Amino acid sequence: MSISTPRVGFVSLGCPKALVDSEQIITRLRAEGYDIAPSYQGADLVVVNTCGFIDAAVEESLDAIGEALNENGKVIVTGCLGARPERITDVHASVLAVTGPHALEEVMGVVHQHLPKPHDPFMDLVPPAGIKLTPRHYAYLKISEGCNHRCSFCIIPHMRGDLVSRPIGDVMQEAENLVRSGVKELLVISQDTSAYGVDVRYRTGFWSGRPLKTQMTALAQALGTLGAWVRLHYVYPYPNVDDVIPLMADGKILPYLDIPLQHASPRILRAMKRPGNIEGTLERIQRWRELCPDLTLRSTFIVGFPGESEDDFESLLDFLEEAELDRVGCFTYSPVEGAPANDLPGAVPEELKQERLERFMELQAQISADKLACKIGRDLQVLVDGHAEDGRAIARSAADAPEIDGIVVIEDGQHLKPGEFARVRVEDTDEHDLYASLLPS
Repeated sequence: MSISTPRVGFVSLGCPKALVDSEQIITRLRAEGYDIAPSYQGADLVVVNTCGFIDAAVEESLDAIGEALNENGKVIVTGCLGARPERITDVHASVLAVTGPHALEEVMGVVHQHLPKPHDPFMDLVPPAGIKLTPRHYAYLKISEGCNHRCSFCIIPHMRGDLVSRPIGDVMQEAENLVRSGVKELLVISQDTSAYGVDVRYRTGFWSGRPLKTQMTALAQALGTLGAWVRLHYVYPYPNVDDVIPLMADGKILPYLDIPLQHASPRILRAMKRPGNIEGTLERIQRWRELCPDLTLRSTFIVGFPGESEDDFESLLDFLEEAELDRVGCFTYSPVEGAPANDLPGAVPEELKQERLERFMELQAQISADKLACKIGRDLQVLVDGHAEDGRAIARSAADAPEIDGIVVIEDGQHLKPGEFARVRVEDTDEHDLYASLLPS
């Protein structure tokens, strides 16, 4: 590549939804002829895509901006923290510009201002799938922006706005391009996947000349025809979730649901402004498992929410024992600037938050270990992600989303390639992972 080609450095922080924003910006940069620099020193300017969901993420974002300024000096800031520009400019006044999340055009406008584009994008060839920051064999498929909920601990709607669903034809075309380019797993993401289409009243769109309703079940059914694994993330427990379970039982999409339940005490759930019918949730989980015995359920919870009593916390532990969720994440409550929950009485001391977190994770580790032990002797299809230093293959089963769930270690998988499917037999387990041997092909 010519040494005169303008080069942009890129730092991407935050959740998979932010990662998709980063991929879109990088795709546009490459389409317009910019090169992506691997280091600060080799870049003409740097874009930092920030996260601002909790205080720890804000600090990480501010530190990353400071590092980019120190190492390069020319920095454009985008992402969720950019929705509160004063948080950035009060600390780093010398940034070139600050934009909010999902701001492709604004970011490109600032890049053009400080680093003119080298040539006409319409004269360039771009991979149909765009530029991806994930491995070649899996990709995040973002179906909407924003959220209509007003959970008291969250400021995402303030930063990203209300729900805006992407046209289903555009989503399906992107998915098709990804699969054609070699993607073997599509991870469907949004702030609220089960609300997809509610903002446009589930209007009918078109894909490959046929009508398709803008709705989660219709989308899942269509994605299931592409020949790739399809995994649903961030599914709010609306009644329409019941409709995708038969698709999972029939093998059309992966039997995996990521439902952030947050707590199990009705009183705390009301304070969070979340659904509070825990008995109903347990009954639905039981029905889902009856319809789809291989279903994997992932969820996240918050402990130490303002006003959480010992009884509330015990209710959460009781729920864990009864629900026997497969994959669970837990966080201590962290005040987020602008969140209504900050004004609630009954702040829980940090030491007690940590003690409850440890008790929670200790119980869930035992539940996870017991559930995984039941898989010993089972044959599974897995998708290879790479290799450990000792050469053993690292893969994932249908029950494992990348980076957040467990892995499958294939003892004799040295010759397997990333992106390859394999059949294995589970030989051993621990609290999070499976250890397997390769089955004859």
